[in-house]
Amino acid sequence: MTPDSPLAIVQAWQDAANDQNVERLLALSAPDIEIVGPRGSGYGHQLLRDWLARAGLTLTTLRAFVSGADVVLADYGLWRYVDSGEVNGEAEIACRFRVADGRVALFARYDDLDDALAAAHLTPADEIPLGA
Repeated sequence: MTPDSPLAIVQAWQDAANDQNVERLLALSAPDIEIVGPRGSGYGHQLLRDWLARAGLTLTTLRAFVSGADVVLADYGLWRYVDSGEVNGEAEIACRFRVADGRVALFARYDDLDDALAAAHLTPADEIPLGA
């Protein structure tokens, strides 16, 4: 995997989010990034900043699916209360990304891997080994 591949960019984006490194996260995100989650969707760096400040989410990648600029990660998500750091919830989720011009242009969270794959027009045949 090359450092500028869509999967490498997505993994760096997710690492920045996990580390609460907002400057790195913004550098890896298109200015008009679309963010889709359970509460709806929106666009832009300010929404991304707000999401990072309140989500308390850490993601661990279990599986990766890639085709062109589209990436879906099967993740284990752990939510923590921002104030105390105590665990608030955990679940296996899927995250869909689209990379454009070397930056994440879309981040969408799904409760179901099959839904994320379908939305990205990917199939199980698009799975790649982690670390490849």
